[in-house]
Amino acid sequence: MVRRPTVADIARIADLSVATVDRVLNGRLPVRQETAQRVFSAAEQIGYHGSGLIRRRLEQNLPHYRLGFLLQRPDQLFYQDVATALQQASASPTQFRVTPAIAFLANQTPGEIASRLAEMAPRVDAIAMVAVDHPAVTAAVQEVEAAGKPVFSLLSDFAAGIRRGYVGTNNRKVGRTAGWLIAKSAKAPGKVVVFVGSHRFHGHEMREIGFRSYLREAAPDLSIIDTQVSLEDGALAHEATLDLLRRHPDLSAIYVAGGGTEGVITALRNEGMAGRIALVCNELNPVTHAALADNIATAVIGTPLAALGPSIVSLMAAALAHSAADSAGQTFLPFDIYVSENI
Repeated sequence: MVRRPTVADIARIADLSVATVDRVLNGRLPVRQETAQRVFSAAEQIGYHGSGLIRRRLEQNLPHYRLGFLLQRPDQLFYQDVATALQQASASPTQFRVTPAIAFLANQTPGEIASRLAEMAPRVDAIAMVAVDHPAVTAAVQEVEAAGKPVFSLLSDFAAGIRRGYVGTNNRKVGRTAGWLIAKSAKAPGKVVVFVGSHRFHGHEMREIGFRSYLREAAPDLSIIDTQVSLEDGALAHEATLDLLRRHPDLSAIYVAGGGTEGVITALRNEGMAGRIALVCNELNPVTHAALADNIATAVIGTPLAALGPSIVSLMAAALAHSAADSAGQTFLPFDIYVSENI
């Protein structure tokens, strides 16, 4: 018969006295958080039956933060993945407890964003959101910050100097990298088009600036035509791509700096453009994965969601724990590059 782990076993593994372990197990007298964590780790290691109770006692003593997240369109695979990453990151911390509140914006209008921000603020301690950079949004952020609720920009920056911090990729570098990939793969001379979700998305603007800057320097034979705005809508991007193919038979490359990727891919697939037009887009998901495998997409630049979630949750918690701390500024995460040979 296998011997059941005992308090003495926990004490031996944790290198603590039996009396100290007993205080943790029974909630007697104050015990340092570090000591309680050692007891829990030892109990988990040996399969002690009361380890769940120890975890609950630990959690009761931890700071509790209600963190709000406002994301863009719920119908987009990418934002679904972002929501999952934020939920996982909220469940992972050991120094504090998090109750996440994740909501999606119905549209990108500044009024909608400002309204939803004001609506969420009383229910949470801090907010991170994906939003356009617009004076109405800036004013709403200023009000929430003035009320003592830190606001962070996620993926695309906004309200610089007012919001508490930004977490995401360096979007200018993302754009220049997309330019490098297009310059190496597009047939020149030819035309190139950039899709953005909105001219008000700072992240999309920085990607377009970086992209245009690189091609201007390194690929003068590629001519960039008017930027297309998809409003993060796949159907709009699909129609725009079909129209571009009709009007520009010498179209040689497309860079989707914002949303609508699925619509662009569908149009190129249905028109039999695999291998004929270079396509660089963002975020690996089943649709972009298939596009890489079928030679419709040349490369996909991805946001590291496994790092994004813990980074924003930690910064939000730090802002609440140290309210007088300076602005976190910008936290740039390294981005991933996928091609058909490494998916």
